[in-house]
Amino acid sequence: MSQLKRLSLLLVFLLFSTPVLAQTSDTYFPSRFHWETKTAEEVGMNSSDIEAAIKYVKANESSNPRDLNIHLNTRTNEPYNNIIGPVKERGDMTGMIIKDGYLIAEWGEPHRVDMTFSISKSFLSTVVGVAWDKGMIDSIDDRVQKYSPVEHFNSEHNSKITWNHLLRQTSDWEGKLFGKPDWADRPEKELTQEVINRERNEPGSEWKYNDVRVNLLALAALKVWREPLPAVLRDHVMDPIGASNTWRWYGYENSWVNIDGIKMQSVSGGGHWGGGMWLSAYDQAKFGYLFLREGNWDGNQILSDNWIRMARTPTEANNGYGYMNFFLNHDQERLPSAPKNAYVFLGAGINMVYIDQKNDLVIVGRWISDYDAMDGFVKRVIDAIE
Repeated sequence: MSQLKRLSLLLVFLLFSTPVLAQTSDTYFPSRFHWETKTAEEVGMNSSDIEAAIKYVKANESSNPRDLNIHLNTRTNEPYNNIIGPVKERGDMTGMIIKDGYLIAEWGEPHRVDMTFSISKSFLSTVVGVAWDKGMIDSIDDRVQKYSPVEHFNSEHNSKITWNHLLRQTSDWEGKLFGKPDWADRPEKELTQEVINRERNEPGSEWKYNDVRVNLLALAALKVWREPLPAVLRDHVMDPIGASNTWRWYGYENSWVNIDGIKMQSVSGGGHWGGGMWLSAYDQAKFGYLFLREGNWDGNQILSDNWIRMARTPTEANNGYGYMNFFLNHDQERLPSAPKNAYVFLGAGINMVYIDQKNDLVIVGRWISDYDAMDGFVKRVIDAIE
């Protein structure tokens, strides 16, 4: 990357970087079994406007079938679209609004465990972040081959791939993982031999949302931790923030690997072929609240603020994407009604965890019809602030 381009990205970061919310001894954090509620008026919001926002989003529930097997089988242009992980029926339109740390509103089935699809990627980048915080990964610009010396990183192209490339989905990794070739996921063109055997882009130069490569990051992280990533997430993140014991993180029936003589399942970074992170809206809200508070939970720094700042920086190849599933709002294309420094964890459905430090807001929405409805909902909640 040229010096000019590096300076341009730094300028974007400085212009839109999220101001850190002041955290005092009075900052509220929910316990494992209780989230204190307040009325909208108690936190400077209009209750009638909040009710209208909830009514609006309920009227814009996803038209996806309850049977998510049907939803997953709609990608008819993918030749390797067989489901290889667990799938469950989805629940009702559900959501929560957290303002100033307090629960202002909830609806639907907020304690129900549901698939979250690509929000799984946010949990994946977090366990990589904890590894980086602990010095288990020296630099995100290190080549992954140094930490995971397996056949997946041995080719001339793949050996160049760094943690940064995988986190930003700019690796253009070439290969097959757990029965899925990279070129078969979300093909942009008709799959000809010319497309399949194309010349690879230099790592870092092109962005492509690709779950095969996401799952490769999960496998590489597993080889760094040498223990199952759900256990890592439980011990280092979910238990410390008081999440429930109902969430689960699944892989595939064929994603079992041998680590130190022990069979472990490499988890998936989404529910594209089944699996992924399954959890309640309450646990999603706590995860979002951790990021609202810059990785600190009641005085305990779960994830470093340095990592979160890095995760929020855009990549040259896609100004609206940070690390794995950090959808940024610098251009306000997806969320025109939200502040430029807000960001959102997104999954198919639509599932969202919206994080807005300017307004001290976390909003969880599950099974929203489309991005326009998502923005309309966020707009109505923000407009309720008096």
